Amino acid sequence: MSPHLEQPRKRRGLLLLISSPSGAGKTSLSRRLVTDHADLALSISATTRPPRPGEEHAREYFFVSDQEFDWMVENGELLEWANVHQYRYGTPRAPVMAALDAGKDVLFDIDWQGASQIAQRAPQDSVRVFVLPPSMTELSRRLNARAQDTMSVIETRLTNAYGEIAQWKLYDYVLVNVDYDHAYADLAHIYHAERLKKERQAWVAPFIEALLAEKV
Repeated sequence: MSPHLEQPRKRRGLLLLISSPSGAGKTSLSRRLVTDHADLALSISATTRPPRPGEEHAREYFFVSDQEFDWMVENGELLEWANVHQYRYGTPRAPVMAALDAGKDVLFDIDWQGASQIAQRAPQDSVRVFVLPPSMTELSRRLNARAQDTMSVIETRLTNAYGEIAQWKLYDYVLVNVDYDHAYADLAHIYHAERLKKERQAWVAPFIEALLAEKV
């Protein structure tokens, strides 16, 4: 092995932003990707809602007061935030940026508005992937099959799906989740390729300089 490669290969992490209409598969794909990759962690949001039984601070969420959340917004401490069902949710900037600097990657299971906010604030670090259903009929079937929502909620999710899908041009990659295993393989390939981009490999430039300086 070249002695130049014996040095630690420092890299910068990436932000993997995965969106889809409800029922298209982003959550199951995201959880599997995190499980399979030690350097990839799921983003932890801050929220003003109280913890539910069994939830712990800094594990499921960073639980903060309204005053703390106000301070985070006013001081630019959030990469994105939104009001959801009378509470506020947001992504704290500091732990995400610390992960990137340490060469760790962060995955976001997030809607298109949140993905847009993060990409605007960290454009060089963000990779956006949109997951589509093969058809609206299949999306409806999946939502009904999982039996998690009332019919009125399912109808709302389907109605919202049209507006969400219309945002596909904002994304770097688009996957159609016809077959779960194939969609997962495509997502994993995207993740692996993005990790190898030269812009994220801080070790490459000095390695090349050493190669060019080497006399044989």
